[in-house]
Amino acid sequence: MAADLGELLVPYMPTIRVPRTGDRVFKSECAFSYDSPESEGGLYVCMNTFLGFGREHVERHYRKTGQSVYMLLKRHVKEKATGAAGGAISRRRNGRVFLDLELNRDFNGDEYECEDEAKLVIFPDHFEIPLPNIEELPALVTIACDAVLNAASAYKKQESDSWDEEIQVSKHARSLRQQDNGVRIPPSGWKCQKCEMRENLWLNLTDGAVLCGKWFFDGAGGNGHALDHYKDTNFPLAVKLDNITADGADIYSFDEEEAVLDPHISEHLQHFGIDMLQMQQNGTENGHLNTDNSDSVRPRVSEWEVIQESGMKLKAVYGSGFTGIKNLGNSCYLGTTMQVLFSIPEFQRAYVGNLQRIYDYSPLDPTTDFSTQMAKLGHGLLSGLYSKPPMKSEFIEQVMREEYKHQLKGISPKMLKAMVSKGHPEFSSNRQQDAHEFFLHLINLVERNSAGSENPSDVFRYLVEERVQCCQTQKVCYNQKVDYLMQLPAPMEAASNREELIAYETKRREAEENMSAPPEPVRARIPFTACLQAFAEPENVPDFWSSALQAKSAGVKTSRFASFPEYLVVQIKKFTFGVDWVPKKLDLSVDVPDFLDLSRLRGTGLQAGEEELPDLTPPIVLPEDTRDDSMNSSDSPDIDESAAMQLAEMGFPLEACRKAVYYTGNMGPEMAFNWIIAHMEEPDFAEPLALPSFMEPGPSMASLGLAATPLDNQPPEESIAILTSMGFPRRHTVQALKATNNNLERALDWIFTHPEREEEEEETSDDLLDMSDITEPNDNTFSNANTNSHSTLSPDQDASGPRIKDGPGRYELFAFISHMGASTMSGRYVCHIKKEGRWVIFNDHKVCLSERPPKDLGYIYFYRRLQHDFSCIVIIHNYYSTTQRVSM
Repeated sequence: MAADLGELLVPYMPTIRVPRTGDRVFKSECAFSYDSPESEGGLYVCMNTFLGFGREHVERHYRKTGQSVYMLLKRHVKEKATGAAGGAISRRRNGRVFLDLELNRDFNGDEYECEDEAKLVIFPDHFEIPLPNIEELPALVTIACDAVLNAASAYKKQESDSWDEEIQVSKHARSLRQQDNGVRIPPSGWKCQKCEMRENLWLNLTDGAVLCGKWFFDGAGGNGHALDHYKDTNFPLAVKLDNITADGADIYSFDEEEAVLDPHISEHLQHFGIDMLQMQQNGTENGHLNTDNSDSVRPRVSEWEVIQESGMKLKAVYGSGFTGIKNLGNSCYLGTTMQVLFSIPEFQRAYVGNLQRIYDYSPLDPTTDFSTQMAKLGHGLLSGLYSKPPMKSEFIEQVMREEYKHQLKGISPKMLKAMVSKGHPEFSSNRQQDAHEFFLHLINLVERNSAGSENPSDVFRYLVEERVQCCQTQKVCYNQKVDYLMQLPAPMEAASNREELIAYETKRREAEENMSAPPEPVRARIPFTACLQAFAEPENVPDFWSSALQAKSAGVKTSRFASFPEYLVVQIKKFTFGVDWVPKKLDLSVDVPDFLDLSRLRGTGLQAGEEELPDLTPPIVLPEDTRDDSMNSSDSPDIDESAAMQLAEMGFPLEACRKAVYYTGNMGPEMAFNWIIAHMEEPDFAEPLALPSFMEPGPSMASLGLAATPLDNQPPEESIAILTSMGFPRRHTVQALKATNNNLERALDWIFTHPEREEEEEETSDDLLDMSDITEPNDNTFSNANTNSHSTLSPDQDASGPRIKDGPGRYELFAFISHMGASTMSGRYVCHIKKEGRWVIFNDHKVCLSERPPKDLGYIYFYRRLQHDFSCIVIIHNYYSTTQRVSM
């Protein structure tokens, strides 16, 4: 028999591998479904790639790769036998327990035990070899099987490694020397000292410099000025500004190239005026309710009870669309976001409707493919396979006596979380995150992974019209930018119970002075109309430069909708920083309506009687005694070379930086940076500065037309090959590289923000396409000197602009995500979704009919447009017509 098994395995020996250090063994979950060793068909682990597959998907992998040898893992969970006294009797396990294999079920380990079974299966004949079978198997096969059985499962190992990284203390923490330069960091209003970035900002703990982080693959991050600062100064430690809490902060060591701990972080922050010791966290920590009964936490406890509908007998629901998502540990921000997205027909159609096509064309490692993992999650949520009701009460005892068959409770999106968070410093951690930031991060990934296919995030995209007015001259300019989410201010001064709030604040201060118990907290009640009014009001524009005055001036900006999206996402801005640098969540409620009409907020464009700000560059200031000679002078122009070099260090072409400094009148790198952002897609962006024959203010380079167009700006073939290898058409990649001066990162971003032209336009030659871009009417092109937007678009350039689904501004509320806790970095998220006319609460893996949906305490609201063309919507339940909802 031993010889027979050896001969049987000989043809497959070259394909059997022993897991090496760094190999991930996926023995707890299928790459295409949520099948596990506990599933009825078990889990097949490829003995070459170590990927896991359920019974339904292993044949696909065999056909695609030709790999024939798999290890079949099965786990049987049984109830322990009980004696006369009711105590459990230990039973001998007939099978082997797979080491480090986490359980996918929820059960009491004291009442149940596991029996594991392993076999080698050879495809296509499904020949099975029971394990262990040491004497009959070749030595290599035995070693490989033992290594797979004893290997840590992929995500358990990954979580362990991630945790090890987080707890390492920096070697610079104790010896850090901070400069006494008088720097004090305010609690808000930060921006990068080298550019206009106001997000992903890091405070250098040596000199107090506030600079932006690096650019990530998903388009998030910054321009890398914090890293550049380290290269210039060797100051090693930096802390992320918006993540500082009483319990710590996100600290990065540029020298050690990893996230680190600083035992003296409180002292190091105090040096710059940030007092961590006075920060108090109320309510929750790490997703658990704080059970302290002191008066100081009463409002937070009340919030938890209301949002989770505690104390009510909620009816559990099961079936298609009612599957919960398990909390992986501070991951409810992901779970709630995904529940809402997959309640939208466009996301259902894009991923679940195309499930077989996505799976058939998935890469050899589907665990790292975005579309595959999105389709897997969508199918898990909508199929009903992982949301089955328990057995009828009269059969439970009999079933449990024979064998444990506890129903699955939710799914664990480990593969999706690992894939979407890879390379991101915050989402890859085990800490709680902001659901708003994750939503935008995920939409960015959907955009980047939808090339050549349906892009479901189109339903969120809309255009914002920004009207900027010079207060001194009353002249205006109109800009447009793409957005996916409407942020509504929460004006506390507009609270309907303002007098009650003032009285509470008075009593609270008196209690502090008298050291007595604080009064019963009062929650601010803010009308939704007040939030809309605050959104519509003009706001001051910092560092506004008026092209009419050719100087800095006061400016105001108002925002309106240039288009209305299919689905409107509204965020209530509940989080802020106090004057003492304490991050806090405003305790408020907003009477958010079920139906919303924003038609009055539609932009109108330039109105009769309004005068536009001129599209002029600043005048060139020359000394009086040389002005007359400048006409015939052949000397180089007066340019602040230090400012140009500072911009060049950001990665921009040097000639472009010199032009930016020149055309902004040597007013500093900040103004020059704005000029670069406004002109970086012009064909002559990186060309050397060509001075006109006079020194009067003139039109910007954007209006010089074909006269300044380089005709031989052919991108390098290496860059074209890199982008085309990603699946983008050659014509599109050439355009992207030309528009971004052959910068690969910016070209990739340009491709996603400039979809391909229609088929009839694609037939035009590259030269004609370039010329059409240059000679298009430019009436609505934005002023190069009056905008700081990084995503401005011209509404006239429909062919190269974003896909917008405009329509009426009337909406109906269908979902909202609520946050419980003191800040976005702690607490929990719960979502409510309206399904079949009833509100349903999704609280991790628990899914129940909602009795009192707390719509006034939501954080992110999701509206769908009324008056849909229902004929073009595919309802996902068509794919699962046999699955019915069951309620108990």
